[in-house]
Amino acid sequence: MCDDPDVAYLPVEGVARLVHGDLPAMLVGGVAALFFEMLHPHSMAGVADHSRYREDALGRVGQTARFIAETTYGTRDAARAAVARVRAGHEHVTGIADDGVPYAANDPHLLAWVHDAGTYAFLASYRRFGPRPLSAAAADRYVDEMARLAFDLGADAPPRTWRELTAQLSAFRPELRLSADGVEARDFLRAGVSAGTVAPAVYRLIVASALDLLPPWALPLLGERPLSWQAAPVRLAMRGVGTALRAVIPPVAA
Repeated sequence: MCDDPDVAYLPVEGVARLVHGDLPAMLVGGVAALFFEMLHPHSMAGVADHSRYREDALGRVGQTARFIAETTYGTRDAARAAVARVRAGHEHVTGIADDGVPYAANDPHLLAWVHDAGTYAFLASYRRFGPRPLSAAAADRYVDEMARLAFDLGADAPPRTWRELTAQLSAFRPELRLSADGVEARDFLRAGVSAGTVAPAVYRLIVASALDLLPPWALPLLGERPLSWQAAPVRLAMRGVGTALRAVIPPVAA
């Protein structure tokens, strides 16, 4: 971890370090981000055509976790090297989506969608399940801090406030639908890869909590229903799991 403000990529006293340092909120937010991102058929086509998520789901999660760690807690050099690796990997992620439209993972418009979906999911998860309250001003600072990463990755006009973020997500709605690849990914993500007796139950709770984080308009697109009366007990149970996890793995930034 780089604690020198002169060489750190993101602010050492910033909100991103607070949000990304809490494992329970990041678990829920990460699953929510995947559900959200798969709603864009062009983004989903790139994952389906070029990713090995079915064969190595945990490996893919590990790669994403390392990228988040390097860009959140690393030096500018380390973070920019991580960004360069992602952009280089994206160069080969091209093809034709199911609607006959070409896609490219380095397309600034698609990068904006993935960035916005992930930023929304991680922030919404921390505000609901994190160990401390996060003010509206702090939420805006988080969006603003993450805009630097989006810009370096090549995304179009990243939002700087929570209001701008939700407005950009709403603007994507005409492009969103669950493709056949999306249906497969949704069902795969819902099933998970956990084993044993306790882990699958906790994973089902994480999935329910993740879907509950998404904007209400996103759930019908995913073929999901709101939790309705189940929302309160699911949130309470997830907070309990979060407390237990923090006893074993404390937040990086307390």
